[in-house]
Amino acid sequence: MNVIRKIWYDKPLSVIIVLAVSVRLVAAFFARGFGMFDDHFLVIEPAAAWTDGYNYNYWLPMGDPSRVPSGHSFFYVGIHYFLISILKFVGITAPWLIMLIIRLVHAAWSIVVVVLGYRIARRYGSRNAATTTGLLLALLWFLPWSSVRNLVETACIPFLIMAVWWLIRNDKQLVRNALFAGLMAGMAFSVRFQVIFFAFGIGLALLLQRRWLYGLFYGLAFIISVVVVQGGIDLYVWGRPFAELTEYIRYNTENAYSYFTGEWYNYLLLILGILIPPVSFLLFFGLMARFRRLLLISLPTVVFLLFHMWFPNKQERFIFPILPFVVIAGTIGWFAFRDKSVFWLRNGGLHKTLWTFFWVINLILLPVVSTMFSKKARVESMEYLGRYPDLTSVLLEGTATNAPKQMPMFYAKQWFFQLEMNGQDNADTLDFFFTRVPHAEPRFVLFFSNEDMPGRLNMVRKFMPQLTYETTIEPSFVDKVLHWMNPYNANETIVIFRNRKFYPEASVNP
Repeated sequence: MNVIRKIWYDKPLSVIIVLAVSVRLVAAFFARGFGMFDDHFLVIEPAAAWTDGYNYNYWLPMGDPSRVPSGHSFFYVGIHYFLISILKFVGITAPWLIMLIIRLVHAAWSIVVVVLGYRIARRYGSRNAATTTGLLLALLWFLPWSSVRNLVETACIPFLIMAVWWLIRNDKQLVRNALFAGLMAGMAFSVRFQVIFFAFGIGLALLLQRRWLYGLFYGLAFIISVVVVQGGIDLYVWGRPFAELTEYIRYNTENAYSYFTGEWYNYLLLILGILIPPVSFLLFFGLMARFRRLLLISLPTVVFLLFHMWFPNKQERFIFPILPFVVIAGTIGWFAFRDKSVFWLRNGGLHKTLWTFFWVINLILLPVVSTMFSKKARVESMEYLGRYPDLTSVLLEGTATNAPKQMPMFYAKQWFFQLEMNGQDNADTLDFFFTRVPHAEPRFVLFFSNEDMPGRLNMVRKFMPQLTYETTIEPSFVDKVLHWMNPYNANETIVIFRNRKFYPEASVNP
């Protein structure tokens, strides 16, 4: 114990990095699947399809003048396209191995947040504040899992924290630091468009601090970065700059109420819940208590938060980019306040109890979430179908309460048509499909949930009489819990039937 204490006292950042790397390695190896729609179907699916010459959802023009932009930034997905192309070039084609390597790359990328978060806290606060910040960024229960996901909301964070760090460095390299900060903020924008509000908050903070030259060079570098990266990619693909950006703005403006909406305070409750109360209240208090001193962190965070509180479309992942900054500023501010508070100096036992409760809950959640195989049934169903060649079409059959969800074809290594039926007028849907496109008869039928199977199976067999049972894919334990908590999460059992008209015998390939 004395040796451990000495190492912790002498080299706290080294210990924090070891902890962060260790838990992220666990997440990279065990947290398979995907967490949400966007971290697979807007990143991995199109990138992998492009490597196979398949124009996924017609995102690319590919010589067709009728194609129009779909409102997606090609920067982050393009990085995955090149990475997957390189892996396939050297002979790595197994989807599980490709995804493992991608998760490892993201795990390494996320360490930037841990290291710079600690250094920022040490720059502005006490040693205790810095070590606590580092431990939170390394071990907060959801961060290792989210760090290895392909979410633009988390992939942009290292760019943002580098922008902040280079503006608070005290090495007198004014021009270089401001230019690099602007370039990093611009790169973050090209990954996730909404972080423009965080980038704007940084510029506004510089102006309020009367650091005019910093602000000028920062803004200039930001514009150059956006024009070169975002504008350049769109110019190459569509023949005009910012084609995807303008479509993104148009789509989100017109569909502000088309997705999940909520009250203005939803994100406040979400942040307080994720950071585990009552410590989350201490951190939020700390963010506001040292607002002016930490202006380069607190102002961009609040500007970003206020926009998302105002905008109707409220999805949990939208707020992810600022969570590390809430932790950093909140921890610095709270410990600075506590060290001068008569009440907390007299009640050190209470403070220790609150943090002990936090770490107990956090360390219970951490291994469960970090090893969560999310969307297991959908992933393994596609891996199973990958045993069969020529999958031209697959029928996804669901019920009124368990509608089917889009399947990740990347894991099947084939790109095929997916016919979805949600339990309403399924017979009419199949009759229409077989009348219009009889040549595309489904090779497999995937039944979402196993409730009322006899009736559903008989209905489908009227159109495909040669169906035979193949296998059943169960969801993971966490998927079952999430589906129980919210049936919208389509994590139920998937029952697979094979069409013997095309595959008379079951495949024996593993």
